[in-house]
Amino acid sequence: MIKQETIQQIQSSIDIIDIVGTFVKLKKRGANYLGNCPFHHEKTPSFTVSPSKEIYKCFGCGKSGNAIGFLMEHEKYSYVEALRWLADKYNIEIEETETSPEFKALQLTSDSLFIINNFAKDFFSNALINTDEGRDIALSYLKERGFRDDIIQKFQLGFNPGAKDDFTIAALDKQYNKDLLVKSGLVVNRDDKLSDNYRGRIIFPIHNQSGKVLGFGARIIKSNDKSPKYINTPENEIYIKSRILYGSYFARTAIDKANECLLVEGYTDVVSLHQAGIENVVASGGTSLTIEQLRLIKKYTGNLTIIYDGDSAGIKAALRGLDLAVEESLNVKLVLIPDKEDPDSYVNKIGAAAFIDFINREKKDFILFQLEIALKDAGNDTSKKSIIVNQIAETISKINKAEEFTTRQDYIKQVSEILKIEESGFNALVNKIIRDKLSKEDQKSQRIEIPADTENTQVENETNQLFNKDELHEQAVVRTLIEFGLREWDENEKVAQHIFKQMDESDLHEMIDNKLLLKIIQVYRKWFNEGIEPSEKTFLYMDDHEISDQVVKLMKMDTEISPNWNKHYEGFIPSRDDLYKEEVISTLNYLQLRKIKKLIAENQVDLEKATNPQEEMIFIQTHQHLKKIEVELTKKIGSVIIK
Repeated sequence: MIKQETIQQIQSSIDIIDIVGTFVKLKKRGANYLGNCPFHHEKTPSFTVSPSKEIYKCFGCGKSGNAIGFLMEHEKYSYVEALRWLADKYNIEIEETETSPEFKALQLTSDSLFIINNFAKDFFSNALINTDEGRDIALSYLKERGFRDDIIQKFQLGFNPGAKDDFTIAALDKQYNKDLLVKSGLVVNRDDKLSDNYRGRIIFPIHNQSGKVLGFGARIIKSNDKSPKYINTPENEIYIKSRILYGSYFARTAIDKANECLLVEGYTDVVSLHQAGIENVVASGGTSLTIEQLRLIKKYTGNLTIIYDGDSAGIKAALRGLDLAVEESLNVKLVLIPDKEDPDSYVNKIGAAAFIDFINREKKDFILFQLEIALKDAGNDTSKKSIIVNQIAETISKINKAEEFTTRQDYIKQVSEILKIEESGFNALVNKIIRDKLSKEDQKSQRIEIPADTENTQVENETNQLFNKDELHEQAVVRTLIEFGLREWDENEKVAQHIFKQMDESDLHEMIDNKLLLKIIQVYRKWFNEGIEPSEKTFLYMDDHEISDQVVKLMKMDTEISPNWNKHYEGFIPSRDDLYKEEVISTLNYLQLRKIKKLIAENQVDLEKATNPQEEMIFIQTHQHLKKIEVELTKKIGSVIIK
């Protein structure tokens, strides 16, 4: 774990304009900076960065956050990876908390493997470009395949010379540990003699999300070579095959912008498609899709298009992992390249534009394609068709989130028509599978509700709209507390103290429904009572990212009065800063009004349950008193109510 002192040092060094400006061209516009949003396509800049508040916000797509959040969103880093990136940028030495000897040993091995891999990457790249053997054999081969110099450099392709131990000698000269060289897979130990594992092969470095080299894929060059076509790094502390997608480092921003990930099998497929300008593509390395790979894709997009060879092996490979993809709520499509072609050869054959058209035209729904293939295999065999019904029902049952109900019903309708079975019966089968699964797993919280009728849905939508209006006022009081809580309310107290007097702990749950906003108020109160002075920045870089993200969304960008205003109008123009007391009063009055309305509703229920005239009179008098307060508060707020 990174020490808190180091994290605070990193946070205090952050210059959000410097960080965001690394990835986005920014122009100063008043107090803020403006640029084209890196998260969606736009011609008119709407991406705003506030240096004073240290936040960014796009008024087009709505994405917002702080500097660390920007790196996590744009570069797809984890929180720790973002901190390490910033520490490296600002030359801050990272100090870690005390850890177990086992963890330290694991960390040391991982760091050493990264160092060895980086050395190997440079060695192979140099061998490809700057040696006669590399140029004559490997580089000429890549050129014959149509790869340009810029693409070779981008993917850091290399060559391991054919001699028995060229790399091994170079690595040992650098005094790298022999055992770690073997563990990395770059070197093999046969009869206590070390030699190169990838000799005579084209080298494809495999990167993690921050661009570090995890391992390598090594491809033979000679077509008559009987060795395996590819050799890959063996699994070790940093290279875990099930968690890796080749090319994801180079594709991450393109996938985000396209809102679609293209998945292919091989390294050369990825490189060729990138060269053709199709950059939202990654490779599974020819293995079955794993849950970790699918979740990695889901970090970027919910839309996955699998592009595989059109032969029977390619079809079977494409269908593997389908249920996992469905369970991860990915919208999966399938494209099969014509037989005897692969994405690499096909894009070179027909060109980038035609390839893109082909993909868009030939996309098939994954579930319906699976059904189509299964029916072809079944022919007229009734028993096989019965098995298919259960299999496809099992697959559809994995679309089991409440928000996916419409998608599930659409599949049920289409599959029923294709199979020529009764829709209601098939629907019942799918629902039974879902219920049985939930019962077995005892996960009542994930139970799928069969949707209510249209009238109930409309009522629910209207109710949600009312809740949303209330939540805006809840957000307003939290924003006011964070932005103005340390200002003077009067000569005796600060704004925060005044707000807490109006909203004691028992009132909070009556006034604030949103649990996250309630948590922010409680954290603020705790800090304030402990003598800490909470500010926007205190919340901005909290370890609790749910809170920090919410605070970013609440914060308003700095605004300025147009310089042309004074040409037409005279006098002082007040800002939010000048009117902060009025804002405090307004937000508190609204929350007090909500509390009164709840008390009126509760009193009305008690009145209806009254069993004698005396009780009725008490409840009527209480109602009149509460209505009087309601009217007074409403007048202060400036709204109108119906009595």
